[in-house]
Amino acid sequence: MVNHDPTRNQKWRLGVLRHFEEVTHNVSKTCRYFGINRNAYYKWRRRYIALGEEGLLDRSRRPLHIPRATNTGILAEIIYLRQNYHFGPWKIMVYLERYHDIHISNSGIWRILKKLQMSRLPVNQRYKRHQERWKRYEKPMPGHRIQDTRKRYYQYTAIDDCTRLRVLKIYEKNNQKTAI
Repeated sequence: MVNHDPTRNQKWRLGVLRHFEEVTHNVSKTCRYFGINRNAYYKWRRRYIALGEEGLLDRSRRPLHIPRATNTGILAEIIYLRQNYHFGPWKIMVYLERYHDIHISNSGIWRILKKLQMSRLPVNQRYKRHQERWKRYEKPMPGHRIQDTRKRYYQYTAIDDCTRLRVLKIYEKNNQKTAI
């Protein structure tokens, strides 16, 4: 990325104004020599007279009002869905259309997320291939005992189907009572 020196254009414009005063004394010849429009010259001259050298600095070209900008309420909803549910642009678009009757394209949502630097999901939420989603585990021997002990231990694992909550307990006996 090129670093822009804000005083570079200021110095050049000041040179154009001084060229008129010191060399040509003719606006048309000065503008022709530098390849600029006379309206630009007069605009710079007015600003130089009013504000001095500071008036020749580059000004912002950003519009004062953007009539088609996305509503702040919609922006808040997009941010909420991205942060709390990790929805992608397409899923956010469908959600907004279905539940809020808001029509915004997924590319528009993507631009909003990119502008807010939320375009990348956290590492644990990104798409994983089918082989990488589930990690099967195998124990080296049946019963998988704790090493260097003669005593046997039995592990009971219960996983709730709905919440995927897992509970582990280790018992010294393998019978109906411990299973319950």
